[in-house]
Amino acid sequence: MPRTDNMRRALLLSTVLPWLAVAQLTAPNAAHAQNARPGAASTQSPEAPAILVADQLFITPDRTLVAEGNVEAFQGDVRLTARKITFDQTQGALQIEGPIRIDEGGDITILADAAELDRDLRNGLLVGARMVFQQQLQLASLQMTRVGGRYTQLYKTAVTSCHVCNDGRPPLWQIRAERITHDQQERQLYLENAQLRVLDTPIFYFPGIRLPDPTLERANGFLIPSIRTTSNLGTGVKVPYFLTIGPHRDLTLSPYLSSRTRTLDMRYRQAFRRGEIEVNGAYTRDELYRGEDRGYVFAEGTFDLRNEFKLRFDLKNVSDDAYLVDYGLQDLDRLRSEVVVSKVQRDSLFRASAISYKTLRDSENQDLIPSSIGNLYYERRFFPTRIGGELRLSLETHGHNRTSDIKGTLTDPGGRDVGRATFDVDWQRSWRFGSGLVAEWSLGAAADAFAVYDDSVFANKTSRFSPRSALTFRLPMTRREQSGATQYLEPILQIGWTDTGDTAVPNDESNFVEFDRGNLLELSRFPATDAREDGVTVVYGLNWARFSPSGWQASATIGQVFRDSDDGRFTKSSGLGGTSSDLLMAAQLKLNDDLAITTRGLLNGSLNFSKAEVRGDWMTDRSRLTGTYMWLGTDPAEGRSEEVSELWFDGAYEVTPGWTASASLRYDISDARATRAGLGLVYSNECVTVDLSVNRRYTSTTSVEPTTDFGFTIALNGFSVDSGSKKYRRSCKNT
Repeated sequence: MPRTDNMRRALLLSTVLPWLAVAQLTAPNAAHAQNARPGAASTQSPEAPAILVADQLFITPDRTLVAEGNVEAFQGDVRLTARKITFDQTQGALQIEGPIRIDEGGDITILADAAELDRDLRNGLLVGARMVFQQQLQLASLQMTRVGGRYTQLYKTAVTSCHVCNDGRPPLWQIRAERITHDQQERQLYLENAQLRVLDTPIFYFPGIRLPDPTLERANGFLIPSIRTTSNLGTGVKVPYFLTIGPHRDLTLSPYLSSRTRTLDMRYRQAFRRGEIEVNGAYTRDELYRGEDRGYVFAEGTFDLRNEFKLRFDLKNVSDDAYLVDYGLQDLDRLRSEVVVSKVQRDSLFRASAISYKTLRDSENQDLIPSSIGNLYYERRFFPTRIGGELRLSLETHGHNRTSDIKGTLTDPGGRDVGRATFDVDWQRSWRFGSGLVAEWSLGAAADAFAVYDDSVFANKTSRFSPRSALTFRLPMTRREQSGATQYLEPILQIGWTDTGDTAVPNDESNFVEFDRGNLLELSRFPATDAREDGVTVVYGLNWARFSPSGWQASATIGQVFRDSDDGRFTKSSGLGGTSSDLLMAAQLKLNDDLAITTRGLLNGSLNFSKAEVRGDWMTDRSRLTGTYMWLGTDPAEGRSEEVSELWFDGAYEVTPGWTASASLRYDISDARATRAGLGLVYSNECVTVDLSVNRRYTSTTSVEPTTDFGFTIALNGFSVDSGSKKYRRSCKNT
């Protein structure tokens, strides 16, 4: 037959044969549909029709359908390709000659040399078969049996997610099993008489083991174990076990055992219709605190309440000051627990919070710090048409309590407790003139009421009224260069005034002031409203930026504050003392997305920095580097009798494909010694991840000793929905 006739026949068969195949393969379903009463509700949804497409198709005298050449069969989400299919209508069986490929919904692929299946492609026998889950975990067997469209049994099977070469070399790891049963409904693998082999060398033997297939996101079972060695606790192993409690809850129990500790870690998670919670904790009996119960509990959650309100909580508690450090948990020196209810809308804000502090510092007395704090804040803005601009009204209440009853003094707050209520009104409006000059005027006032307890200096009931006003001028200018770059320059001048009166109030919330470009134009740079700047101030500043079409950009800000009288409440290193502040300097440089350098500092009249900080971030396809340098001068008011000069460093580098090295360092330049250091090495490919780390903490306190922590984890990838390295897969040349 001419070639054109073959092509015509293939086209005709591809168009007509699906209808013929449907008639042949779905006759029982058609009869059922014909006998069904119109409009009646079916208690069982009919199976999807089967469709058969091939280059050649004919029916023998004994009513056997034969399809040859580029054969494809479809049944629901199942797709089969083969060289030849023979369908016996009387027995309802398919004889298939390979190579055979069966795809089930994109998650499971079956490859075989030959097969005998029923009409819906879900039951039968396959020879020389392989099952592949999500293109990462493969099961190769001599024989595969499909039962009930749910169970698949594989005999004499090898399981691995490693790349397998045809040169006879064994994979990096594999599991050999006498029989494996895959439950497609529960998505579980049951292995009988299994061996774990590394480079074909038996390592472990399992009479029976159950593993989730990679399509299952949640299943009961053991997770990846890890080995941890510390100088305080010795060498121990942690074996997590994941337990599902319904579709929206789960619990992970992780026993951690070593020669010096018996610890049970716990994580509980639950999702609700309008929120979620997570609780992490541990119970410990160890040799560090003999005969004592140790542990911690951290709980957090978020909920969407009615009327657009949101609830968020973050609770923390620990048995003793050293527990978090001893067990390599979060590096915290204070525990902050908070419950917040908030509502944010376009023109209003509501926020109520309750906060509790627990100190882990040896230098602090728990009874002398504000351990219980309550805040409530409400703000609403209006846009009056008669006067223009924007009007803001706010109400704030605050209270904090110390457990001590010691009377506070001017130099020592002791056990002083404070309650405060503040009502604030603020109006702002701006004008833009033809010359480009922008004028901004703000006018406002605040009324504060204080209640003070356990104090020998301040009155029990005190009120304060503080009017204020500020006039700010800006002249934004832009210039377009011939190269396409754009420069931006903005000089700023502000004249401000605030009158707080002569009322003496306690300053418990604003002891540490940070002067930066974020509050350069604020009338009060104290972090809370219990303290306000007083008098006349003049501020000047200059903003500059350049944006290059090649992708890099630079920006800088300088500014300074002048006042009519010295405010003695500012600390030395705040940069705001005296009648003229230190010169604020800040700059940033970005080179595309690879490099970013940010620096800021306060330069005093003697051309010395009272504060300085430089941060750099560098990122490429193979490396990541972050470094920070910080310098702080001496300031007894902030608890620093010596200069602080420290360097932080954190980076990672991909040495070769699959191998990544990392390092971190915190170095105290003033004392010429490291405070923390760490090294890490990770190897990862499509079938295994090995993580080795070592961390050293050099500092010590009365409750915490210097420690060295070694960590080792090895994971066999393939038994999860997100495992293995997509970036690096070995080939037979570099195995």
